[in-house]
Amino acid sequence: MAVDERGVRKAPEAEPKSTGLGLMKGLGVTLKHALRPSITQQYPQEKPDLPPRTRGVIALKEANCTVCYKCSRECPDWCIYIDAHKETHEPASGGKGRSMKVLDRFAIDYALCMYCGICVEVCPFDALFWSPEFEYAEYDIVELTHEKEKLEEWTYTVLPPPFIEDGAEVPAEVTTEAPDTAGLAAAYAAAPSAGPAPVAAPPAGAPVAVGAPAGAAAAPAEAAAAGSAAPPVPAPAPVEHADVALDQETFERVLAELLEQGIDRRVAEGRARRAAMLAARTKAEGGS
Repeated sequence: MAVDERGVRKAPEAEPKSTGLGLMKGLGVTLKHALRPSITQQYPQEKPDLPPRTRGVIALKEANCTVCYKCSRECPDWCIYIDAHKETHEPASGGKGRSMKVLDRFAIDYALCMYCGICVEVCPFDALFWSPEFEYAEYDIVELTHEKEKLEEWTYTVLPPPFIEDGAEVPAEVTTEAPDTAGLAAAYAAAPSAGPAPVAAPPAGAPVAVGAPAGAAAAPAEAAAAGSAAPPVPAPAPVEHADVALDQETFERVLAELLEQGIDRRVAEGRARRAAMLAARTKAEGGS
């Protein structure tokens, strides 16, 4: 920094900047957009083609909800309301009754929701999904609190995840080997049978039962040795689930009925697809 004769520092003189380059860049952007053809989408007659990960609305799959309250605890706006009660179901073949939670109410206040997606991320059983549906505006702010029935309808509008991009590395599947139960059984059979464990003598001065049989003390040790030498029970074979195709007749019939009721086509197709899959599984189980 320069100093004058009186010792006062002087700021360096700024060189004048040329405004021609910036002006040409701005005019280039304007000209590029001006020459593009304008495309107007005729909404609402023509629906927009939204990507699968669009954060339109949060949908609920009630069958997957276990009422763990994790989504309502993690919500920063406290806009999720959950009510439930406990029921005890009798066991099928004796034993203790099984207690489970039953969902009574699941509502989301979209007047408070900020669409952060934390509830979708923390759900351990994939009961919440992002749906691209966005046409749920209301005239009254109170009506923006939607119950589980409405959230279940939005589940049928959830789009499948996008395909993996070309050239992306597919993660390798981690397979766990099942334990060799046959080898363990052979090892137990080949091992020499050990005799019963020696019974420790009672401490001095301890009372001794009169008239007790001599082999009574060795019976528990023999029973424990016999239990340890028993071969392990082989694990049951896994049940194979066969893939079934949609029942096209049921799909077309349910779809036509729902469209006659005035239900949106995307919601109707989701319900019809579910009914067709259930019908196909029922026929497959009955035929087998």
